[in-house]
Amino acid sequence: MTFHTISVLVENKFGVLARVAGMFSGRGYNIRSLNVGPSHDPQISRMTIVVKEKENVLNQIIKQLDKLIDVIQVIDFREGDYVDRELVLLQVQVDRQSRAEVIEICQLFRAKIIDVGRAVLTIEITGNTSKIEKFTSLMDAFGIIDLTRTGRIALPRLNHAPEEISD
Repeated sequence: MTFHTISVLVENKFGVLARVAGMFSGRGYNIRSLNVGPSHDPQISRMTIVVKEKENVLNQIIKQLDKLIDVIQVIDFREGDYVDRELVLLQVQVDRQSRAEVIEICQLFRAKIIDVGRAVLTIEITGNTSKIEKFTSLMDAFGIIDLTRTGRIALPRLNHAPEEISD
C-alpha cells in the first residue's frame, strides 16, 4: 500500500466536511491527512485527502466521494502530474555547540527560523513529503521538542488553460 492524494472540489457549505468525514468513517477508511481551504472561487473549497489504501479500496473511495452531495469534482492524482507541498513547524532543542549546525541545515533545506529562544529554535519548512521527512530526521538528532504538520496540499500541473467547471 502506498499513499495516495485525492483532491475534492466541494461547494463551500455547512456540513460538507462532516459528510465527507462520515463517508470515510462509515466505511472504515483511514485518512492520513486532510486539508480543507477555500479556492480562488469563494463558493468552492478544495479538500486534499491523503490515504494509504490498496488500489481497489482507493477506487471505491473515489467512486463514493463522487456520489456525495455538494461534491463538484474528484481529482485522483495517480493519473496525472501534480505539485504538492506540506508546511511543518517544529521546535528543536539547541545549545551553543548545536545552534550553528542546526542553522546550517536549515539553510541547506531552505527552512526558516521563525523564533529564537535561549535553548529552542522554532523552524518553518515547506516542501514535498520526501524533503520534510529528510529534514525532520536530521532535526531528530538534536531533539525535536514539538512538531505540527499541515498535511499535504496539491494541485494538478497544467500545461494549458484549465477547462471551466460547469454547474
